[in-house]
Amino acid sequence: MADPSSFASPSCCLTRHLYLRCRVDFGARALRGAAAFTARAEREALRCLVLDTKDLQVFKVTVNGQDAKFVFGEKHPFKGTPLEITLPFELRRGQEAIVEISFESSPKSSALQWFSPEQTSGKKHPFLFSQCQATHCRAILPCQDTPAVKLTYYAEVPIPCYLIALVVGALESRKIGPRTLVWAEKELVDKSAYEFAEAEAMLKTAEDLAGPYIWGQYDLLVLPPSFPYGGMENPCLTFVTPTLLAGDRSLSNVIAHEISHSWTGNLVTNKTWEHFWLNEGHTVYLERRIGGRLFGEQFRHFQALGGWRDLQNTINTLGDKNPVTNLIPNLNEVDPDVAYSSVPYEKGFALLFYLEQLLGGPDVFIGFLKAYIQQFAYKSIVTEDWKKFLYSYFKDKVDVLDKVDWNLWFHAPGMPPVKPTYDMTLANACVALSQRWIKAKESDLGSFSSADLKEMSSHQLIEFLALLLLEAPLPVSHVQRMQQVYDFNAINNSEIRFRWLRLCIKSKWEEAIPLALKMATDQGRMKFTRPLFRDLYSFDKCRDLAVKTFLEHRASMHPVTSMLVGKDLKQDQ
Repeated sequence: MADPSSFASPSCCLTRHLYLRCRVDFGARALRGAAAFTARAEREALRCLVLDTKDLQVFKVTVNGQDAKFVFGEKHPFKGTPLEITLPFELRRGQEAIVEISFESSPKSSALQWFSPEQTSGKKHPFLFSQCQATHCRAILPCQDTPAVKLTYYAEVPIPCYLIALVVGALESRKIGPRTLVWAEKELVDKSAYEFAEAEAMLKTAEDLAGPYIWGQYDLLVLPPSFPYGGMENPCLTFVTPTLLAGDRSLSNVIAHEISHSWTGNLVTNKTWEHFWLNEGHTVYLERRIGGRLFGEQFRHFQALGGWRDLQNTINTLGDKNPVTNLIPNLNEVDPDVAYSSVPYEKGFALLFYLEQLLGGPDVFIGFLKAYIQQFAYKSIVTEDWKKFLYSYFKDKVDVLDKVDWNLWFHAPGMPPVKPTYDMTLANACVALSQRWIKAKESDLGSFSSADLKEMSSHQLIEFLALLLLEAPLPVSHVQRMQQVYDFNAINNSEIRFRWLRLCIKSKWEEAIPLALKMATDQGRMKFTRPLFRDLYSFDKCRDLAVKTFLEHRASMHPVTSMLVGKDLKQDQ
């Protein structure tokens, strides 16, 4: 099947190996270098190779050392520009040639974010990081930018090109486990080492659940605050956001998530971005199984229920008829970055959790997951491959599987057709307290006190606020009283702070405006920045201020964040 997000045709000619040499020019904000691909003809009489590029300059192309003609095709608004290379000779099916391309990236590359020394923690050295998922590797170098193609590069790790990553900066490391270093600027490195100390316990648990960890080293690297995601599962070196540094290890589930990608995503990969749920749904499932092993099965169910709330919130925002809320969306002429949401994560997880309950429980289902990883290791697959394997693994339970409404799960927008069963033990306190606030009249506000939260973990506070957000807005008097008795403004845990500030803005409490703007701009994790800016934009009192603040900070934002917040605030250039 063709990948609607790429110009490349791997069914005609496949790139199998990349030898990349490049130089980082901080002055020009460019990467310059040469990419040499080993390309194999997949059909007879091949004379052409098409690669993805985005805002790149190409100076020269050679094939087995001979000069080759090349032209750029028509520029597409988000896919970039196809690079069409004419081979100087015909290749027969199965024959290989070395195609070498001299290139330079643009200062406005959507894959790269550049920092001057004064924008870093250390203030002395410049800093650069890349983020290629979903389709931004083409903004660093010409390539077949589709997860359908896995190639080795000269470190001999077969990866799809969205996992090519680089970081350049003044970094220090601390050893936190037998196969794990944590890297960061020196101002953050000790704090990071404390926060992520559970990495080895998580790795061991993941191996027990999913099979041996095949990548050798597992390092973590803490990026500047503008990094657009919670984490990025680059093999051997996971990139993470500093918003995880809560001081109490309470947000370490993101590390469990990125560790799990070592199996689901990096080892077994979605073939196109339409099947992104295969990467993310399975990874959330594994992440929560790790949490269940480390903190108990009630905790796993509690995290799963929190995911269901996140999905409800996302679908409220996007609309329950929106086709991007399908588990398998059609990405024909749709930018994968615009389609990105919690849907593939949480709707994908809900399907697996529902199947676990249908097919005999967690121990039975993990057997399937392990076998699935073995079956498709090193391959890129689509949902149909997964479903066929599910049916063959559970061949004695076909009657049960036939009761699943696959069409609704895969191809219908909105919430899933079935809600799995959740153990409510840890959630009940959150539900009870949120209901008290939702039903409270002005005269009841005196009945709340700081003792309400005494027994609650930070995970429960997140769930309590998530429940209130689903009911928002609350009267302003309620959020003011909540601040008086709970002092949420003093909490630095990013997940709590984010939901609290959203609740304040949705309830139109003007005192929260500067705090919400500060959180939206102090860090650039899209999960936080986009909803905060959207809520501020919807609040008439601060719409103009939200736009003005965005425009002032736009230049220091990650290119993808800037593009998407620009769309949210109707500031598209």
